[in-house]
Amino acid sequence: MGMDTIELAHGLFRILETGDSALAADVVAADFHNRDAVVSPPACAIPGPAGVLASGAWMRSAFSDLRFPVLGSARNEEQIWLRLRMQGRHTGPFVRFRDGVLDQAVPPTGREIDFEQIHVLDLRDGKVIRHEAVRDDITMLGQLGVFPPDPATAVRMLSWRLTGRASRAAADVTKRAADAAALLHAGPFETR
Repeated sequence: MGMDTIELAHGLFRILETGDSALAADVVAADFHNRDAVVSPPACAIPGPAGVLASGAWMRSAFSDLRFPVLGSARNEEQIWLRLRMQGRHTGPFVRFRDGVLDQAVPPTGREIDFEQIHVLDLRDGKVIRHEAVRDDITMLGQLGVFPPDPATAVRMLSWRLTGRASRAAADVTKRAADAAALLHAGPFETR
């Protein structure tokens, strides 16, 4: 028996929280497309479950104890809209990309994030086929001290860029995302 729309939606966010590849195969269609992957490492744009696993690895590399509590939902047979919160602690570099290239790296601050998002998921044949989001990124960047700029955070970000730490962080998170995507295709006895 397949999952209903609410279970599918919750499942997608559990994948992001945990990296559960079996759940990804159950919830995400092979032709899944994440419209918001443009600010992520390239592996996050891979169609299907692999891209979702890469996205989760990218987010978990920056935010420990990542959670997405759902505040409300609306649905029909082909879509579900979720209002939720993204919560966690910023314990790793938060790296954003533009066209697959490093755009911004925020060094770990240890600060908590907690902000609202709205997600639209398209559904077909009992799976999620498309994702797009409206996020309150300004609130998140404010919680991290990026906007408006906290002087200490701005100095650390500039130092990271000048010393090459931002580039190394981007390379590391790109590898983590690609490795997470590749795990979907690993056999039960293969390790990576």
